[in-house]
Amino acid sequence: MTSRTLAGAVLGAALAFAGAARADDANKLTELSPNGADVCFGRVYDAAHLKAHPHQKVARIFFYYGHDPVSRPNEEPSAMSDAAYNGFLTTTVRGAKRPEWAAGWCNKEDPSDKASGIRCGMECDRTLASLKVDDKGRLVLSNLQPDVYLDAGAEEGLGTAEYNRQALGSEDDNFRLDPMPAATCKEEFARIDPIDPALGPPLRERLKPDQPFCYGRDYDEAHLKSHPDQMTQLIRVFRGPVELASFAAGGDAANWPDGADIAVSVTTRQKGAKVTQTYSCQGEADQWRCSASSKMSDFACDISQKEIFLKRGAGGTMMLANPNSALAIVDLCSKTAEGKTKSDDKVYRLNTMPQSACTP
Repeated sequence: MTSRTLAGAVLGAALAFAGAARADDANKLTELSPNGADVCFGRVYDAAHLKAHPHQKVARIFFYYGHDPVSRPNEEPSAMSDAAYNGFLTTTVRGAKRPEWAAGWCNKEDPSDKASGIRCGMECDRTLASLKVDDKGRLVLSNLQPDVYLDAGAEEGLGTAEYNRQALGSEDDNFRLDPMPAATCKEEFARIDPIDPALGPPLRERLKPDQPFCYGRDYDEAHLKSHPDQMTQLIRVFRGPVELASFAAGGDAANWPDGADIAVSVTTRQKGAKVTQTYSCQGEADQWRCSASSKMSDFACDISQKEIFLKRGAGGTMMLANPNSALAIVDLCSKTAEGKTKSDDKVYRLNTMPQSACTP
C-alpha cells in the first residue's frame, strides 16, 4: 500500500477511540442530514470551469456523510469501529483514471453553539475539511489541505517538486457541492478500486482456518530460459499440520486470518536445495500481509521486517508479492546489494495443488 492509500484507509487506533467517544455528537449534525440518513454532496466540473481555474487540479469531488461507503464484502473487514469515522471525501484530479479518498470524523467545533461550524478531523490531529450548508442546501467544503492524501511531513520526504506534483492545487479549496442521492456517492467511491468478478471470493473466505491448503508452481526450462534473472525453480505456499495446530492452539477464528501461519518453500535452480520459511499473517485490505517468523528459519538475525503479500488472483490462483527480498531465495539477513531478490523473483502467480505437493 502507498502512503497515499494508507493516509486515507487507515485512521489508527486513536481515531477509533475518538470516533467512538463522539458517536453521540455525530448524530447531532442535522445541518448535513436532518433525518439522520446517509447523505451525499458532489460536483463535477466542466471543461470551461477548469480552463478558467488552471490551478485547480480537482475535476470531480464528492463528500459522503454516514456509514462507510468504501469497504465492501470482497475486502478484509476493517478492524475499526463503524462509529470511528463518518465523513468521507473523494476527489479525482484532471487526467486521473481513479479517485483518491480520505476519511475522518465530523463534529461541531463548539457543541454548545448551534451556529458553530463543523470540523472533520483525521489522524495525527489533522483536518480533513471544514463544512457548512448554505441557504440553498449546498455543502461548502473549505480548509481542505493540499496534502490531505499524503502522510504528515510528506514534503520533507518527497522533496518540493514531487510533493507539488502529488499534492492538490492552490485553487483546490472552498468547494460548493450540490446535494445528490446517496447512491451517487457510493457509485463514485466504487470507482476507487472496482470489483473484478474474475477474482472470486477473498482469501479469507476461500481459505478456512481449520483446513490445509497448498499453492505452488514449477517453472519449466522454457520459462527459465526466457527469464534468466529468475532464481526460483519451484515454489510452494501452504498450511499443513504444523500451521493448523499452531492456529488451533492460539488463534482466533473470529479474526481470521490474523495470526495465521503459512510456510513458503523455495527451490532455486542455482543451488537446487529447498529452503522453507514460516510467515505470520494479518488481513490488510484485500490481501494478507505476512511477516517472516523465527518458528522455522535457517537465519539467526531478526527477520520480522521481511514481509510478503498474498492476494487472490483470477481463476482461483494466488498472487504472492515479494517486494522487499522476503523470500528465502537469498540470505534474509544479508544487507548487501547481492542479497536482494531480482525483479523476476518478486511476483508469482500460484496454482492450487494437492496437499501432497507441499509435504516437507
